[in-house]
Amino acid sequence: MKKSLFLALAPLAAAYFAPAAWADAPGPVIDNERVTVRDITLEPGKAAPAIEHAGDYVVLYVKGGRIQAAHGKTSNHASGSASFGHGGTTSDTAAAGAHEVVIELKDSPSKTVPNTTGLPPAFPRPGSKKVFENDKIRVWNYAWQPGKPTPMHFHNTEVVVIYLGDGDVASTTPDGKKTVNHHNPGDIVFNVANRSHSEELVKGEQSGIMMELK
Repeated sequence: MKKSLFLALAPLAAAYFAPAAWADAPGPVIDNERVTVRDITLEPGKAAPAIEHAGDYVVLYVKGGRIQAAHGKTSNHASGSASFGHGGTTSDTAAAGAHEVVIELKDSPSKTVPNTTGLPPAFPRPGSKKVFENDKIRVWNYAWQPGKPTPMHFHNTEVVVIYLGDGDVASTTPDGKKTVNHHNPGDIVFNVANRSHSEELVKGEQSGIMMELK
């Protein structure tokens, strides 16, 4: 009788405790029709809160290291690198601590637009490094340099940008309008497609990890 009661209650217990574990995951810093973005700091030796993934997801390693995944596999991930997965649950552990940005890719139509401007695409650009690409995304590392504006270019894709420095970047559109934006280390922004401008570091230092959505 006791064994039968335990078996009957086991599914209910699993349904109760699993969401409680997921509830510890930090809320999204960006959540729109294309992506859900979470900023995860891994404390040394402590597993990150579990995140369940319904579909495709990307992990961007702001601060990498030797990281153990929830299923037990341990891999070295360089700072600025990326990995791609589908489904399942992530809950990474890093012996020395790490910093990840976990991005859910939603099942929504691409917002990539054709480039009819005659300008070069935003990426690749001088000084950029492509660190990952598949049929869904491209990931770049880039550092702005003082006194070296980028060529005027066209963003045909949506981009998630993680800023790594403390500095101001000026954006100048083809009609000469200039806007200066300050970003602190760890700031995360989502930029829409169909934009033309050049960029220049005008104060401090600034670099970033950029993920283009195809």
